[in-house]
Amino acid sequence: MTETKISRGFASDNYAGVHPDILVAIGAVNAGHQTAYGEDAVTAELEGLFKREFGEQAQVFPVFNGTGANVVALQACAKRWEAVICADTAHIHADEGGAPEKMAGLKLWTLPTPDGKLTVDIVKTAMFDIGSVHRAQPGVISITNTTEMGTLYSADEIKALADYAHANNLYLHLDGARISNAAAALGLPFKAFTADVGVDILSFGGTKIGALAAEAVVVLNPELAAAIPFLRKTSMQLASKMRFVSAQLIEILAGGLGIKNARHANAMAAKLDAGLRALGFEIPNPTEANAVFPIFTPAQTKALQEHFRFYVWNYATGQVRLMCAWDTTEDDVDRLIALAAELV
Repeated sequence: MTETKISRGFASDNYAGVHPDILVAIGAVNAGHQTAYGEDAVTAELEGLFKREFGEQAQVFPVFNGTGANVVALQACAKRWEAVICADTAHIHADEGGAPEKMAGLKLWTLPTPDGKLTVDIVKTAMFDIGSVHRAQPGVISITNTTEMGTLYSADEIKALADYAHANNLYLHLDGARISNAAAALGLPFKAFTADVGVDILSFGGTKIGALAAEAVVVLNPELAAAIPFLRKTSMQLASKMRFVSAQLIEILAGGLGIKNARHANAMAAKLDAGLRALGFEIPNPTEANAVFPIFTPAQTKALQEHFRFYVWNYATGQVRLMCAWDTTEDDVDRLIALAAELV
């Protein structure tokens, strides 16, 4: 391969490479033959590990990517005439290319939120015309932790949504693309803000925290489990050589690598937030995990993007998104702050 320049930016934690320990884990299972499609010893070990982390009722189904995990999970929750209630900033609405609608045939009822988080009062605004054949019926509430706005649901906030969902014959789905960042920020085990508070099903993200194409659907409500193997296959998310996906998720969970990586990414975001605020930059969103959302002028954004790649979140306000990853360094953060200081 041709020699390439090594660089890091703040565009996405998906830009980061694969953690070296995960590359070792992939290599460690690359010997001999193992039964395909999940009937292997590595995936069996993973199943036990997810029961340890999420409770004995937990069932795990490895998949390739987060969009696939969400599409499979939501299909299991919703009947053909039902809809998914979500924030208007939710990844399933804004960043999955219409996959829930196109692949799963689901209507999304999107609701505006001030911070990317649904509340019971916000959800209630979508709970009307129940029983009317002229309106797609709410069947699932979907939340994201951490949210696309960088904010964090507490365990109590999730429980309130779960209680309301179940009282109204709805399921609660959690998009956990950055669930390790949420666990690290909350200082809680995964079970404490998922199974223990009523989440029915979730997607577990591995890629953003150092894996290579490794995500999972985790079923916490046993009544949803029977459909998943069939939905995973028809949604083109069934890996033949599943042991290589499972090995990565084992590495993330078994020794705490995912939480370690998440704590580091969160800490780098906190450092970046503090540095930019000290320079006088406005940051409307609280920095609660590994995302920082400052407001720059167009000239400042252009100048900084000559050195670091990142995305403009809202062109109308000038708000940008700066994502920290498992491999973001203090030097990366210091350089960005120093460059920003020259522009003030």
